[in-house]
Amino acid sequence: MDRLLDSLFPTPEDIPEAWRLGEPLEQRDYLVGGQLRRWDGPLATVRSPVWLKQGDEERQVILGSAPLLDADTALTALDAAVQAYDKGRGAWPNMRVAERIEHVEAFLARMREQRTAVVKLLMWEIGKNLKDSEKEFDRTCDYIVDTINALKDLDRRSSRFELEQGTLGQIRRAPLGVALCMGPYNYPLNETFTTLIPALIMGNTVVFKPAKFGVLLIRPLLEAFRDSFPPGVINVIYGRGRETVSALMASGKVDVFAFIGTHKAASDLKKLHPRPHRLRAALGLDAKNPGIVLPEVDLDNAVDEALTGALSFNGQRCTALKILFVHEDVVEPFLEKFQRKLAALKPGMPWEPGVALTPLPEPGKVDYLDGLVADAQAHGAKVINPGGGQSRGSFFYPALLYPVAPSMRVYHEEQFGPLVPVVPYRDLQTVIDYVLDSDYGQQLSLFGNDPQTVGALVDTFANQVGRINLNAQCQRGPDTYPFNGRKNSAEGTLSVHDALRVFSIRTLVATKFQEANKTLISEIIRNRQSSFLTTDYIF
Repeated sequence: MDRLLDSLFPTPEDIPEAWRLGEPLEQRDYLVGGQLRRWDGPLATVRSPVWLKQGDEERQVILGSAPLLDADTALTALDAAVQAYDKGRGAWPNMRVAERIEHVEAFLARMREQRTAVVKLLMWEIGKNLKDSEKEFDRTCDYIVDTINALKDLDRRSSRFELEQGTLGQIRRAPLGVALCMGPYNYPLNETFTTLIPALIMGNTVVFKPAKFGVLLIRPLLEAFRDSFPPGVINVIYGRGRETVSALMASGKVDVFAFIGTHKAASDLKKLHPRPHRLRAALGLDAKNPGIVLPEVDLDNAVDEALTGALSFNGQRCTALKILFVHEDVVEPFLEKFQRKLAALKPGMPWEPGVALTPLPEPGKVDYLDGLVADAQAHGAKVINPGGGQSRGSFFYPALLYPVAPSMRVYHEEQFGPLVPVVPYRDLQTVIDYVLDSDYGQQLSLFGNDPQTVGALVDTFANQVGRINLNAQCQRGPDTYPFNGRKNSAEGTLSVHDALRVFSIRTLVATKFQEANKTLISEIIRNRQSSFLTTDYIF
């Protein structure tokens, strides 16, 4: 392990030409009211999780800097969005659905042109490997296409009139107002766009604040945002959330709050809104997803899925398996197979072929993980995989902890990193109580092949979590499936289908079924005198 760590970080000459960086990027641009404005105030230094060897030293790479906007500047972006919405009278919320789709398609075409630049910054800013960085970009583009198609389908079904009890009506979806969209650092493109794009395409205007890590990778898209949407429809700000976002929420002008992060941060921000009953929220929050390995199980599959579920992108996913409960009858062979599979994972830099373990972007994360390991060891657990828990700079080699018990912090805390706590159990009620008593309820994974046991556990857990995965790791996709959670794990439901509804409200135009009213509606539709009341069919 010492040799591995000594050779982990490269020299500048070791980096492939295609992924080398130029001079640090000093970004001062932000987008407000359809204009790229220059910020002449203080900047935040953007550091990479990648360190480089320079002589006898290893130094963290400085990627550049990003604007530290103040509250007043952030409020100008909010005012631009408010003006563009104009209490629902603006051009964007009143635009026909087909026209809004054209704007989003224009943005998508411009976005695809920036694939290489965004993928490179994903690797350098958050340490995501090349394969997963490319997958995140492509999946985001696919999500936009799927959203467009879902809206077309929704609009087609809304284009007809319904007749109930002598009342003729048409039900269509209308925007909610001004949306504040904030994404997480682990999926700074994909997770952010799963709220940003539905909010826009449904006719809302948006203030978008990029994630704290992954901030520079939005820069290649600023011109595309500016050129693809009317002024004020999309506004992009930067800075410390406690200053900028707090001011936006306290203004009371935000109608929709889309946020992916911790439940504490979400609660603190929601409390600032002076009219919380008028605030629609779509929140993806904390999770401590358990993997439960039953005694009758395909052990090879359970190990493969648990390993990927726990350590994909170094465990920095809300959907990661954060704790494994393994029955005593199979725990020894499970751990043996898990260690062998873990040892085969390749550590290295994000651009290296086949690399699975990369440096961590959060400052202080290695120290935090060290603290969890020390606490577990003090209460009787051991790191049982060779080299587990050793670190160098921003890199932390995964630690397999066993046996983990309720007295340990890692039993309760969401580690959000490459720690794999394994809890042996004899009585299944121990596992059931863990899920029932947990503050979190996003997902869980069940590994077993006894129909009676698995079926009973499905019934037990169906009212505890948003998704039960059978013999598979926890995950978000496919994006057409609902993504939600219970307790402190989420508010609202996201999917291609659900997100369109989260960012809109059903509005009914109704009249008595009388000849004069039928004539009136027919004339409005025939002469296209309303953008809302229409029977247009979008192909």
